[in-house]
Amino acid sequence: MNLPAVPVGRFAPSPTGPLHFGSLVAALGSCLEARARGGRWLLRIEDVDAPRCRPEHAAAILRQLEACGFAWDGAVMVQSRRSGRYAEVLDRLKALGAAYPCACTRAELAGAPAGSDGAPVYPGACRDGLPPGRRARAWRLRVTGEIGFDDLVQGPQHQDLPRAAGDGVLLRADGPYAYQLAVVVDDADQGVDHVVRGADLINSTARQIHLQRALGLPTPQYAHLPVALDAAGRKLSKQTRAAPVDARDPWPALRAAATFLGMPAPAGRLAGTDFWQWAHIHWTLAGVPREKSLPARHPPPSASV
Repeated sequence: MNLPAVPVGRFAPSPTGPLHFGSLVAALGSCLEARARGGRWLLRIEDVDAPRCRPEHAAAILRQLEACGFAWDGAVMVQSRRSGRYAEVLDRLKALGAAYPCACTRAELAGAPAGSDGAPVYPGACRDGLPPGRRARAWRLRVTGEIGFDDLVQGPQHQDLPRAAGDGVLLRADGPYAYQLAVVVDDADQGVDHVVRGADLINSTARQIHLQRALGLPTPQYAHLPVALDAAGRKLSKQTRAAPVDARDPWPALRAAATFLGMPAPAGRLAGTDFWQWAHIHWTLAGVPREKSLPARHPPPSASV
């Protein structure tokens, strides 16, 4: 008798800085949804873009999550240790004819029209072979047609891949494997069946589904939470100097994150086990605002991590 698979969710921060309020929202939503489904919640450090990531930031994120009372299942997966696995998958895509070498430079692509995420849409210059005298600098994935999916928060989504992004990079010219390849392989290898993350990544989802289909991998269900904005209307991020979550007293930030996700304002100053018991009782994905971004009305002050 085959037992039903245990649901699996995950939180996958990039260690380009310590955990801030915007990332805390994604951590809280993904954890509560995984636990509400009776499932496992995994932690993955997405440091495949090594030039932008630092081990001290990864260590700080782990300390902050522990101080918040998050408890993940199993060992932490670290992308920078998985290059061999990504190479295997790229070789498979090459054998399938789904990947091809590209000689184009950034300067050559600078004039291409912008796609859904603001980056230039690849015009397909090397799709039918490298130009004479040119050598491969990167590897790209062939994309075709339209991808649709039903997001559990944002509703039905559709993307014309050739127009929105073109053939995306799988292996970059400067060496690292692309985020799109790494995240698809990691989710499949970890058995992730629900991806709960920020809506800033919703434009990547169709590309990831296309890659899953090319590899014959299952497609998780997706739920994209609103992105938290600062007072200037910018996404809270390390680049906009978002304040780190205070590991000495993270509970004001957690209460604010719960309210941001549509949960009722907790009475009093819930902290520790009391906060988590309250959060598990009141969590529902259906209550999350169906917005791609919202002001962070109660961002915590800057503090030491």
